[in-house]
Amino acid sequence: MRPPLDLPLRGWADAAMDRKPHIDLAGALALTAFALVLGLNQVVIKVSNGGFQPVFMAALRSALAFLVMLAWMRYRGLHHGIRRDLLGPGLLLGVLFTFEFVCLYLALDYTTVSRASIIFYSMPVWLTLVAHFVLPGERMGPARALGLMLAMAGVIWVLAKPYGGAEASLAGDFLALGAALGWGGIALVLRLNRVSSEPPEVQLLWQLGVSMLLLFALAPLFGPLTRELAPIHWAGLGFQVLAVASFGYLIWFMLLKVYPASGVASFSFLSPVCGVALGWLLLGETIGIEIIGGLCLVAVGLFLINRKPKPAGL
Repeated sequence: MRPPLDLPLRGWADAAMDRKPHIDLAGALALTAFALVLGLNQVVIKVSNGGFQPVFMAALRSALAFLVMLAWMRYRGLHHGIRRDLLGPGLLLGVLFTFEFVCLYLALDYTTVSRASIIFYSMPVWLTLVAHFVLPGERMGPARALGLMLAMAGVIWVLAKPYGGAEASLAGDFLALGAALGWGGIALVLRLNRVSSEPPEVQLLWQLGVSMLLLFALAPLFGPLTRELAPIHWAGLGFQVLAVASFGYLIWFMLLKVYPASGVASFSFLSPVCGVALGWLLLGETIGIEIIGGLCLVAVGLFLINRKPKPAGL
């Protein structure tokens, strides 16, 4: 699961915590921990692909997270949001969510965590590019334009590296890019549609519910549903459901409730950093110059894209 960087906050919580004007030490530690969880999730998916067929595992994750979210919403007394006026945008969100995770889970079957993390977490680059043309008030200034060019150069550097071994493939890299574009599409729909006024739980429930049905229907097309199942693969599925797809999402919104959105978003550059580091540390992946260089360019680019501009005259 990825952090929903720009979703609205209305309806999220009961105003139990004070709003803070900047990221303090506690916030920085929490956001760093969240980035580590997201980086670890890429490793967990790749390892769990050894026991589950990727699309089937994505379906199981959506189904279990859907049940967790329903229970959470019932506990908090929130309506599930399944209404006729949300049918169109809800289905569109679910289709994009399905596309994103078919691409991501297959990508991690075909390429390394390091490469997939850099490419997947370039999503804000493509969203910024599209938003410049279609969203009022989202035109790029010089800093964001520079960040866009740097991050795009980093992704191109990673994609352009020739392949000499079996641990990575161009198909896997382009699947990771497809996942990033699907994620960006979700963010764009949420910016342009009335579903943006719904609580985050409702937005997620539509994505999980629709994707659950579509992924279960698609899974048999990608081969046997299981491979060599072991307890570690079930543990990996549990991590994806609880630590990322349901409660991870809610913790992210808790942080957005307390801290400025621009400050929270600026930590997005840590996610690919953590993904690359954990892929090397836990899986022994080779980190060549294209990984280090591409990662640096993408991280700096994401920082510039998400940096809050200074007021004029200061």
